[in-house]
Amino acid sequence: MEEELLLKNKLKVARAEKNLSQGKLAELVGVSRQTISSIETNQYCPSAKLAMLLCIALDKKFEDLFYFE
Repeated sequence: MEEELLLKNKLKVARAEKNLSQGKLAELVGVSRQTISSIETNQYCPSAKLAMLLCIALDKKFEDLFYFE
């Protein structure tokens, strides 16, 4: 039986390091504040494009922001 890989993130920590609100980060990457909240709580898995936009906005490498568990 295969285990499902879950994409987790350190978005909340990275956002706090940049002193960005969920709303401001959402504005920077073109999504709603609710989308950022859902990503932070692992209720929503971002597309590859959105994940890269988040990395750029937070000045992080993909592997520093996202990981599989």
